[in-house]
Amino acid sequence: MSDPRPFWHPDKHADRRSFLLARGHIKAAIRHWFVQQDFVEVEPGCLQTSPGNEAHLHAFPTEYLSDSGETRPLYLHTSPEFAMKKLLAAGERRIFAFSPVFRNRERGPLHAPEFTMLEWYRAEQGYDDVMQDCRSIVAAAADAAGSDRWRWRERLADVRLWRETTVCGAFRDICGIDLLATIGPNGVDLERMRTAVGGAGVRVASDDTWSDLFSRVVAERIEPRLGIGCCEFLTRYPTHEAALARPWGPDPRLAERFELYICGVEIANGFGELTDSREQRRRFEAEMAEKERVYGERYPIDEDFLAALDRMPDAAGCAMGFDRLVMLATGAGHIDRVIWTPFTFGPGE
Repeated sequence: MSDPRPFWHPDKHADRRSFLLARGHIKAAIRHWFVQQDFVEVEPGCLQTSPGNEAHLHAFPTEYLSDSGETRPLYLHTSPEFAMKKLLAAGERRIFAFSPVFRNRERGPLHAPEFTMLEWYRAEQGYDDVMQDCRSIVAAAADAAGSDRWRWRERLADVRLWRETTVCGAFRDICGIDLLATIGPNGVDLERMRTAVGGAGVRVASDDTWSDLFSRVVAERIEPRLGIGCCEFLTRYPTHEAALARPWGPDPRLAERFELYICGVEIANGFGELTDSREQRRRFEAEMAEKERVYGERYPIDEDFLAALDRMPDAAGCAMGFDRLVMLATGAGHIDRVIWTPFTFGPGE
């Protein structure tokens, strides 16, 4: 049963305080590691003209009011990505940030509407390099927390052990689905995907898109089996599911995207970054068309970001859920236990 007392109740705060102090130790250890690697810490602004252009991410809208009373719509960002890539275009080469970010429609043991994203970028390096960064960051967190065996509910992982699994390999080995057979050179094959997913015993609805089916298989069959016993990278996502990543050289149907899982929990999402502004615009427009189809709304495209993309060097980057990392490292069991002032509506929430 959840504790109904507010976070500021002295007894409840006392129960959480050891996790919060550990959060500070972990942050200090990670910050030290980045500085040792010649990264510069930056502070990207939270107010943006576009909060991000992924179909299933939901933002908090607000507005700017000028001295003359004119208003302009703004958003709290869902990620510092656009702002940080503009800094790469400006000439920065290794940057990181502990950034507050905001996502609507998200609340639960693993989700908070306001949380901290640890995000970093390496110019002129590849996504293999930021995967190695993930290993170092997890090791630093484990050392700071004094634990290398992490738990989420009944799932355990030794974070000194690592494994890498491709998305296509996971679909094949766990579900018996030949994912690449549903992706042609000119796009995805919805009917073939429907047949494959239904044949694997996963629910198929009449209005499902290829992406709906992909996400359902990942969420229901694949994610719960990732990062069990060790840390695990899920790599080479279909390009169709990697709106901000560049194609993987040997097969452009796949992208330079990975996710990191520990104890079945997604911790990080990384890319070899797409720097083709025309292709990025096409993908954003497709994502916003899907958002409007499903949710009846769309977000503006940040034209300033697309302009900066043409000047951005080849780069790789990663976004890591810092609160989730702390939660797993400390065994806190709920994301609110590692956030100093977790959001609440107050009595009667």
